[in-house]
Amino acid sequence: MTYYGEAQDILWRTGGERLLSTTRSGSITIIPQGHDGAWDIAGPIGVSHVFLSEDRLRSSMEQLGGNHGVELLPRVGFDDPIAARVMEMLGREADLTDPSSRLFVEQATDLLVTQLLRGHSSHSAIAAPGAQRGLASWQVKNVTTYMRERLGAPIGLDDLAGVIGLSRFHFCTAFREATGSTPHEWLVRLRIERARQLLADPALPVTDIGLAVGYETPSSFAAAFRKLTGTTPTAYRRSL
Repeated sequence: MTYYGEAQDILWRTGGERLLSTTRSGSITIIPQGHDGAWDIAGPIGVSHVFLSEDRLRSSMEQLGGNHGVELLPRVGFDDPIAARVMEMLGREADLTDPSSRLFVEQATDLLVTQLLRGHSSHSAIAAPGAQRGLASWQVKNVTTYMRERLGAPIGLDDLAGVIGLSRFHFCTAFREATGSTPHEWLVRLRIERARQLLADPALPVTDIGLAVGYETPSSFAAAFRKLTGTTPTAYRRSL
């Protein structure tokens, strides 16, 4: 499916997995067969759905030179402007009955399946052995933005992985390969960076600043700040 209208936070719970994301324009969600679950959605959303049969996927995979065991990967709010645009066009043409529209739908569906198989299936990792490891720059940016917008709240690995539609294990490995840091180290740096900005305002109490960037006690805030900067928040403020 792809999304229209205002962005909404969505959470998909399937088995023991939680995938959290946002219904951004240009993003898609993929639910493979056998992966049904429960949805938590912040508000009303507009969507287009395309249901693809196993035969359709298998036929396209054969043309790509893949094997019969390839499966689509579960995604939630995953950025793919190409697939989203094709689905938008399919949504406009699906209700038309003239022969040219029917042909368009068939060809556009083939294009959509090809895009899904090459970018969102177990075949994609096999088909591109020379592809860059780790996350793409836009994925790191999306995760970083998610962190910055929630510095004062608890953030879990499942939440971060869900932002870009990956499993927690894959996300941790790929994030370290892309940034040289663990997700926790990255988050701590963002929190301390924001704390340093807030400390420039003498009207803000140090304790309130610690709470604002996610530290529940002054001691935990001071310890994290000192570890990264070599000084305490109070001493840093005095030096400004």
